[in-house]
Amino acid sequence: MYGKLYSSCLYGIDGVLIEVETDLSNGLPLTSIIGLPDSAVREAVERVRAAIKNCGYQYPLQRITINLAPADLRKEGSSFDLAIAIALLTTSSQLILPPQERTLVLGELALDGSIRPVPGMLSMVDLAKRQGFTSVLLPYENVEEARLIRGIGIYGLRHLKDLAPEHPPTSQGLNGNTSGGTMSAGPIILQDYSHLYISGLSSERLSEGRKMFSSPHEDYSDVLGQHHVKRALMIAAAGMHNIMLVGPPGTGKTMLIKRLPTILPPLSEEEALEVTKVLSAAGHLKEAPQGLIADRPFRSPHHTISTSGLIGGGGIPKPGEVSLAHRGILFLDELPEFQRQVLEVLRQPLEDQTVTISRARAAFTFPAQFMLACSMNPCPCGYLSAQAEEQRCICSPARVAAYRAKISGPLLDRIDLQVEVPPPGDWRMAGTSPSSAEMQAKVMEAHSIQAKRYTNRSVRWNSQLSGTFLRKTIRLPREAEQLLDQTIQTLNLSMRAHDRIMKMAQTIADLDHEGEIVTAHVAEAIQYRQLDLSLF
Repeated sequence: MYGKLYSSCLYGIDGVLIEVETDLSNGLPLTSIIGLPDSAVREAVERVRAAIKNCGYQYPLQRITINLAPADLRKEGSSFDLAIAIALLTTSSQLILPPQERTLVLGELALDGSIRPVPGMLSMVDLAKRQGFTSVLLPYENVEEARLIRGIGIYGLRHLKDLAPEHPPTSQGLNGNTSGGTMSAGPIILQDYSHLYISGLSSERLSEGRKMFSSPHEDYSDVLGQHHVKRALMIAAAGMHNIMLVGPPGTGKTMLIKRLPTILPPLSEEEALEVTKVLSAAGHLKEAPQGLIADRPFRSPHHTISTSGLIGGGGIPKPGEVSLAHRGILFLDELPEFQRQVLEVLRQPLEDQTVTISRARAAFTFPAQFMLACSMNPCPCGYLSAQAEEQRCICSPARVAAYRAKISGPLLDRIDLQVEVPPPGDWRMAGTSPSSAEMQAKVMEAHSIQAKRYTNRSVRWNSQLSGTFLRKTIRLPREAEQLLDQTIQTLNLSMRAHDRIMKMAQTIADLDHEGEIVTAHVAEAIQYRQLDLSLF
C-alpha cells in the first residue's frame, strides 16, 4: 500500500515543499525514514507511534518505509510529525481525507497526540499558497501567524483526535479489549475540514481583518540643538545610507540614533511580509501576532556578540542580527568595542545585501538589506580635542591609534555619512527643534521621488545604485564634478567613496526637491566624508 501527503520545512527563511511518501509491505514490523533526515526527523518515528496508539488508532504492524522527497535535500526539524502520522493513517485505510482538498500538513506531535507549534510557519504557509494548495492543517497555536497569508484555508488542530471528533476510533482485538487488532467501525471518512478551528477562508475576510501595528517611539523634538546631526540623519533615512556619529560622551549620539526609526516610513505590505517571515523563521514570533510587522526593525546587539550571532549560523543555520535588521536599522553602539573579526564580516552583507552560510550539505541564504548606524568616541577616554580643562584627554597616541585600528579602512569606506557630534552648547539658544513627524514627512517625499525615478527597476533607494546604472542615473554638472575629483585626490579617497558621495548628493537633491544635482549638494555630501582624513 502506498500513500503520499505534502509537508514543508525551512530552508533559510523560505519554505520548501516536501513530499511525505509512505509504503506498507509485508515483513517484520520495522519503520524506516529515508531522504536525508536529521536526528529530530528520525526520532519522529517514536513520537508518531505513541501518538497514534494513544489516540485510539492502530499503528501498522508491517514493514513501513517513509520517504521524504526530494531525497538530496537535508530535512531538519519536527514539522513533519503530523504529516507522517496522517500519511500512515490514510495509507492503512484508517482515515480518508477530503478528496477535493489539496492540503499541506505541518506540526509536531506530543506522545499523547497533542500538536505543538513549529517555527517558520509564515514562510511555509506562503509556500503553500504559491504552490496552489487550498488548505493547510497546522497547530492551533500557529493559526494567528498563518492567517496573515491571504487566500488559503487555515485549519488549526489542538490534538490528533480533532481530525474526527464525532467519530472516535475504536480499535478492538478479538477479545474485545482495546489492545490492537483491526478497526471495528471501518475507516473514518472526512468530507471536509469544517469541524476544525477555521481561519482565513477568503482573501476578502483577511483583507478586512489585516491590521498593521506599530510600537511607540520617542521623538526628535526631545533633542535640543544638534541641527546638523539631525540633517545628516534625515539624509541617511531618505536614501537609506549608512551613518556613523563620532563625538565625546554625553553629546547625544545614542539618543539621536535610537530615534532614527521615527523618521523612516512604515513598511510596505510586501516588505512587512518579508520582515515577519524572518522573525518567524528565527522563532521570534512567540506571541500571536496582531498583524504584519509595520515598523522597520531596529536591532542593537551588545558589543560582546559573536560572528555567528551577528551574521547567523549554528548547526541548523538561523538568521543573525544583520538578517533580523532586514529592511530596517542595525545599530552598533561604541563601534570600536566590537571585536575586529566580528566587524569585518559586515563588509560582504553591506555590499551584497544578503548573507550566505555554507555547510557541508547545503548553503543557506538570508536577506540582509539594512541601514548600518553606529557611534563611537574619538578615543578610549572619549575626550580627544576637548576644549574644557576638566575633560582633557589622557590617552597616548599609541593607545588612540590602537583604538581606531579596530575599524578597518574598507569597513569605514562603506559608511556613507561620518558625522562629528560636538558637545552641545547653550540649549536655550538652540531654537525650536523639528519633530519626528516633520522630519518623516520630508523623508517620505524623498522616498516618493526615488520610487518614481526607479519604477520597474530592482533599485529602490539611491544607496542601492551601482555600476553603469549609477553613471546613467546621476549626472553631475561640470563644476560639481571638478570639485568632487579634487576632493578625491586631496583626501586620497577610494572610488567607492567617490560613488557614495554621488549617491548622497542625489539624496540631498531629492530632499531639497531639486530636479538636478547642483554644486552645493556635492559640497554638502563631501563634508560628511571629511572624517576619513581627520580621524583615520
